[in-house]
Amino acid sequence: MLMFCPSCGNILIVEEGPECMRFACNTCPYVHNVKRKISSRKFPKLKELDDVLGGSAAWENVDATEAECPKCHHMKAFFMQVQTRSADEPMTIFYKCVSCGHRWRD
Repeated sequence: MLMFCPSCGNILIVEEGPECMRFACNTCPYVHNVKRKISSRKFPKLKELDDVLGGSAAWENVDATEAECPKCHHMKAFFMQVQTRSADEPMTIFYKCVSCGHRWRD
């Protein structure tokens, strides 16, 4: 947890004072004695994930092939190839089951 000096705005350091621990500023004479346990948790707001495959519109005009679905074992699936890594790596093949809609990659 970071605490900032209310007078100059610098980061306060934790030091041991005569009777208790305290926050002190290195640049000005500000001191704040700590008399109880101080804790603070702030969880960052996560950004919304972008659908890198283009959402549901990406699956509208794709071809089908014979591939076994790992979930329902249906033998037909839609597929599309996307270059997810650098150009010298092979393309990643994404599948979507015709029967249950399960998605996987190869």
